[in-house]
Amino acid sequence: MKINTIIIILFSILFLSEMYAGELDSPGNPSQTESYTLEDIYNLLKDGTTGSMSTFTEPSSGPGSTGHTLTEVYEAADEALSKIIPKTGQTTSYATGDDGDLEKGIAWPSPRFTDSEDGTITDNLTGLVWLKNAETFGLRSWTDALTDCSNLESGLYGLSDDSSAGDWRLPNIRELFSLIDFGASHDPYPPLPSGHPFSNVQSEGYWSSTSLAFNSDNAWIVAMNVGGSATLGDKTHSFVVWAVRDRN
Repeated sequence: MKINTIIIILFSILFLSEMYAGELDSPGNPSQTESYTLEDIYNLLKDGTTGSMSTFTEPSSGPGSTGHTLTEVYEAADEALSKIIPKTGQTTSYATGDDGDLEKGIAWPSPRFTDSEDGTITDNLTGLVWLKNAETFGLRSWTDALTDCSNLESGLYGLSDDSSAGDWRLPNIRELFSLIDFGASHDPYPPLPSGHPFSNVQSEGYWSSTSLAFNSDNAWIVAMNVGGSATLGDKTHSFVVWAVRDRN
C-alpha cells in the first residue's frame, strides 16, 4: 500500500513539473546577443540619451571605475521620476529654495500650444487636446457638462477634427490645473501661459469631472479669476465647461 502511494506521488510530481515547467530539454543558445548595459540605462535616465544596444561579450574582469552600480541607477531613476511633474511656470523667486528659485519639473516645450485650425488646441506639454473656444457650451450644471462633452463630435460647434461622440470628456481637476501658469498674474485673468491661442476664456469657475470625496453632491472647479484656484461647486449649480480629449 505504501509503495503504491509513493508511485502515485512520484507520477504526480512528474506530471505537475511537465505542466508548470514546460519542456525539460536544455535550452539552445540565445538568439539575442545584444542588450543595453547598465551604463546605457544610467545614461538614459540621467540624460535621455538612448544610445544603441551593446553586443554581449564575456567580461574579462570586474566593472571598471567608470561603471555605475545598481544603487546609482536606482538614484538616477528616482531623480527621473521626480521630473515627471511639469514646471509651474513660476520663474520669479521670493525666497531661497522656493519654486521660482529651483524651477523643478519638466520644462515647457516651445511652442507650448499648437492651433490645429480645426477648432482644437493641442497642449504639447501634456498631449491633451482642448476646445479652442473655452466657452463652447456656456454655463451648465455638472451633469449637463458631462453629457455635453460626451456628445461632442466633429461637425458640431465648428469642430472639424474628425472626432466622434465619446472622444471628448469633462477634464479632471489635474488636467484643468495643467493649463495654469503660476508665474502669470491673475489680474487681469486668466492665469494661462502668455500668448496662449484659446478664445473666450472666462473668469468664472470651470467644472472638473472630479467629485468631492466626502460629499459627492459637490465637484471641484477651477476659478480663473483668482489665479486658477480650486474651489467647490454644487453639482446643480451652473459653471463653465471646457471639453478635452486625448490626442489621436
